[in-house]
Amino acid sequence: MQTDQVLSHLKKHGQLLDLEIASATGIALAQVRKSLADLATRGEISQCTVTHFKGDKRIEGIQCRISGYVPPVAPGRKAGPAKSDASN
Repeated sequence: MQTDQVLSHLKKHGQLLDLEIASATGIALAQVRKSLADLATRGEISQCTVTHFKGDKRIEGIQCRISGYVPPVAPGRKAGPAKSDASN
């Protein structure tokens, strides 16, 4: 049951840390990590281990997202080939 809740939360919110999923869903961190391991084994999510630093505090977690998901292109100007002035 919690695995389905974790999966639906990822589908709704995109790429997240295990800590963020646990705090948003109210599921214990250990249970979230167990659900993520199960989802990764089934191939439904991609995950990697990350380390963040807040000041001197080291925070290790699991970052995950739905497998095969490519986020949409952000709005705004895009980098591209420079347009040359062909007025020579």
